[in-house]
Amino acid sequence: MEEGFEAVRDAFAEGQAQDEGGAQLCVYRHGRRVVDLWTGMDKPNSRPFTADTITVLMSCTKAVTAVCVHMLAQRGLIDYDAPVARYWPEFAAKEKAAITVRDLLAHRAGLMGFDEEAEISGRNLLDWNRCTAALANMEPWWKPGSAYFYHALTFGYLAGELVRRVSGKTVGEFVDTEIAGPLKLDLWIGLPSEQEHRVAPHIVPAAQLTEEQCHALFSGLGLDMNSRPVRAVFNMITTGAKGLNLINTRESHAAELPFGNGIANARALAKMYAACIGEIDGVRLLTRETMERARESQDEGLSAPASLMPLVGPGPQRFGLGFELPRAIEPMLGAGSFGHAGAGGRMAFAHPESGTAVAYVCNSMLWDGISGPDQRWLGWTKALRDAIMPFVPIV
Repeated sequence: MEEGFEAVRDAFAEGQAQDEGGAQLCVYRHGRRVVDLWTGMDKPNSRPFTADTITVLMSCTKAVTAVCVHMLAQRGLIDYDAPVARYWPEFAAKEKAAITVRDLLAHRAGLMGFDEEAEISGRNLLDWNRCTAALANMEPWWKPGSAYFYHALTFGYLAGELVRRVSGKTVGEFVDTEIAGPLKLDLWIGLPSEQEHRVAPHIVPAAQLTEEQCHALFSGLGLDMNSRPVRAVFNMITTGAKGLNLINTRESHAAELPFGNGIANARALAKMYAACIGEIDGVRLLTRETMERARESQDEGLSAPASLMPLVGPGPQRFGLGFELPRAIEPMLGAGSFGHAGAGGRMAFAHPESGTAVAYVCNSMLWDGISGPDQRWLGWTKALRDAIMPFVPIV
């Protein structure tokens, strides 16, 4: 750790004091690693959580997938404003011919869950062809581009199939050859068997939301349980809850689920973001122009569809092209930041103006993503901000 970041170290340790699991925090500044911390236990395996421990990234994986799309776009192989069907012809079915790549990356496509008739849950999520075929054969739940709502499960299949159709490589293959390989990262979407021994499984909460509890919650908010979008979100939440155990298995680690089963450590994720905003070890993943496009807000003047508005809290998610933008419960380093959080408390982002790239990786599923920031983030994010830009107000 470089001099000047001692307060970050101390705040990280304090934030982890009551965490039964482990965590890592890595920060790059102007292409140089300035913070590299780890602590705690890989409790399921009764061993320390070390610098080399790897674990599931959950939705931080979406940003890795988005980087793949942006790399293809800057090569002239993808046009953000072109119809997805230009690259994936079957996708045009059921009134989806006008959905653009931009709509897809900005969670505006109206396909945030699978139709119930497709019967996709549990291990069916590991069947790539079944999932992408189901999405291609779906009718959107709202006019694409007119509203947005987080495509928590489907984003990875949508963006991942786009990568496959354009590059001829699966997302996992693309990450391996175009990102992890050149940067020498411990980062995979589809983990090789020889790396399995390094994984720290996440600690599944003892109390998980049941279907009955979710139904009661939705009913209490006045949601119409006969509405297709409401049913889709209900199924997405209950499927996600059931999937927490599945995603801890070797079967799930080996699959390619670009919405949530990327596996890495904080060093790898922070270095990837560093290479998105500058050159590191001779590699720059995104040009300045591509990076600026990626962090442009895509939801100005838009909101969730009317039927789902009761689910939107006071600080709704904000999206660029495949990345989350700062909001009250995910402040990152303020305006200009772009990145993605992951279920349970993972968080990674870049702030180009200060030349900073950050990754926090954990294996305790403590953050609910709704009620406020993860308490483990608060101390070290403030200390980091004070260390690198003490006179710049958060907006």
